[in-house]
Amino acid sequence: MKLHDLRPAPGSRKNKKRVGRGIAAGQGKTAGRGTKGQGARAGGLKGPYFEGGQLPLVRRLPFKRGFTNIWRVEYAEVNLERLARFAPGSEVSPETLAAAGIIKSARQPVVILGRGKIEHPLTVKAHRFSASARAGIEAAGGTVELLPL
Repeated sequence: MKLHDLRPAPGSRKNKKRVGRGIAAGQGKTAGRGTKGQGARAGGLKGPYFEGGQLPLVRRLPFKRGFTNIWRVEYAEVNLERLARFAPGSEVSPETLAAAGIIKSARQPVVILGRGKIEHPLTVKAHRFSASARAGIEAAGGTVELLPL
């Protein structure tokens, strides 16, 4: 078998409908477009967005499209169990967390979350603390310092 021998399977390809080729062809004269009116004209159909001048559905439901909150603050999340590697009595700040490889950048705001436990006192500086994280740090004898955003 060669490339020039290849043919599509019988019945898998239909011929294009050739409209406007005379009465005998079955699609002559108006070519299946009816008589006059918007649908009979070339380029006359409106797009799916057009609703005859009514406010289109996609504009009536803006909340369905979603939106981007430009004031959103993305925090780097750190759980208490990750702080256990620091020496007792040491200070934990965004800079020390970044140096230890726990967060990617010291410039991003840090939130301390309460999963896990720490057994020794630490001075933890962050931009936000969950209530359980604050309780866990203070229960271990440590202190909590809020940094400004």
